[in-house]
Amino acid sequence: MDFALKVLIGFIVGTLIGMTGVGGGVLLLPVLIFGLRVPPILAVGSDALFNFFTKIGSGWMHFTHGTVRPRIVGALALGSIPGSILGVSLLVHLRTLYGNGVNHFITIAVGVLLVCIPVFLFFQKEIEERITNRLPTMKSFLGMSAIGLLAGFLVGMTSVGSGSIIMMLLLLFYSYSPKVMVGTDIAHAVLLTGVSSLLHFKLGNVDTSLVIGLLVGSIPGGLLGSYLSARVPVPWLRRMLCSILVATGARMLWAA
Repeated sequence: MDFALKVLIGFIVGTLIGMTGVGGGVLLLPVLIFGLRVPPILAVGSDALFNFFTKIGSGWMHFTHGTVRPRIVGALALGSIPGSILGVSLLVHLRTLYGNGVNHFITIAVGVLLVCIPVFLFFQKEIEERITNRLPTMKSFLGMSAIGLLAGFLVGMTSVGSGSIIMMLLLLFYSYSPKVMVGTDIAHAVLLTGVSSLLHFKLGNVDTSLVIGLLVGSIPGGLLGSYLSARVPVPWLRRMLCSILVATGARMLWAA
């Protein structure tokens, strides 16, 4: 794949992330698999590493500004790290049993997530507006670990969900200010995508040249997207993007 094309894709994805806040895994993975025909298992590992690097800067900024709740990050990681190991281990097991047939499994799993996650994103604002602040309880922390386990498993298998799924499910337990919710979610995503990408890298499921090209493009794209976010009708763009993702997921399932 031409390096300039990788940079261009990274730029477009980075711009859309900066404008809409939709997660990089949801946006990038279908482009790699469905558009560029990257083998799914290689796309998953590369996407996980891409997401890890793109979240480090914003995660650190949120931490220094006090918009991260370490106890929540710890509760999520308690479930998500073993969940990620389980997800990657399942792919290894399936590849051992079926060889390249594991790519078919990943395509179906990604297609299902691409249908489900954008539907959740459609209603995120409504959910946020209806939930009032809640004090933390032991039950809620246990629930967060369960959320982490589910999200970690999905991220290990598909690299999708480190932000979108956890953010939506966190609303069931907490309703802090939007900055705190986002900051905590991103800080945890750094840990989760870091572990997942490391596992995939050790297994040879990462195309480093692809990741480098995507990152080179995504940095200026993210800056441009952040600049444009205050100058374009983001809610409508977000809805259009979610609709396209649902259609893409449905097409992936149909093709599988």
